[in-house]
Amino acid sequence: MDIIAIQLVNGLSYGLLLFMITIGLSLIFGIMGVLNLAHGSLYMIGAYLALSITQHIAPNFMYALLLAPIFVAVISFLLEICLLRPTYKLGHLSQVLLTFGVAYILHDVVRLIWGANVKSLMLPPWLSGSVELFGQTFPLYRILIMGFGLLVAAVMWYLQEKTRWGAIIRAGLSNREMVSGLGINIKIVFSVVFAIGGLLAGLGGVAAGPVLGLYLGMEFEVLILALVILVVGGLGSITGTLLAGLIVGVVETFGKVLFPQLSLLIIFGLMALVLVVKPTGMLGKQVH
Repeated sequence: MDIIAIQLVNGLSYGLLLFMITIGLSLIFGIMGVLNLAHGSLYMIGAYLALSITQHIAPNFMYALLLAPIFVAVISFLLEICLLRPTYKLGHLSQVLLTFGVAYILHDVVRLIWGANVKSLMLPPWLSGSVELFGQTFPLYRILIMGFGLLVAAVMWYLQEKTRWGAIIRAGLSNREMVSGLGINIKIVFSVVFAIGGLLAGLGGVAAGPVLGLYLGMEFEVLILALVILVVGGLGSITGTLLAGLIVGVVETFGKVLFPQLSLLIIFGLMALVLVVKPTGMLGKQVH
């Protein structure tokens, strides 16, 4: 029972990491209708930028946690303005192909700058300790990740549900043409939402770096899980994304322990079940 409890905590911690990575993708797809297949690459860029910051600028993980997501947000902002904006009238296929190409370009950029070796983002001593949990030692950082993930969820929920900007975002999710008709510059809304999505992806990359490591291909692995969470939770729903992230994190953790060769199959089976029962996701809304 102690081992099951530890694996459950592991799964919840992992699920909250997945939530931080996916929530930006959920907002972008739900509001803009853009399936950004470069989202995992933004996550990877955030992790590698954090590595460079800690190695060459300031040997402080907290500086990396602050600065790297901002750099990724700027990259996302430029990506939306320079590349994605001209494709909005061309349909979803053009956007998917473009972002998929960008993902491969960023993959090669990372290989060129940081190399192909597996790297690790080191934690400061005060974060690298352990605590006793259910009779076993458990990394302190993973406990803190759970609290940090819940804090991000609470902040995002408040911004979306209780602020004027959140009202605009929710209105854009329901009917973007009506939002434009009210005199709101929907292009600026799209650019800011895309930048926020990039910032959250970068934040997830920095937070996950000490746990999952840094290596080429990490962006595509996390993108698959993010797309599953996107489908299971529902478009544009912070609560749905949080719930789906926790479910996927726990299911994959136990899947790797009990059925390591079938863990991905179980995840996709879960997604298929949700699509059959509720095509819009657990807490998603129909996008018009």
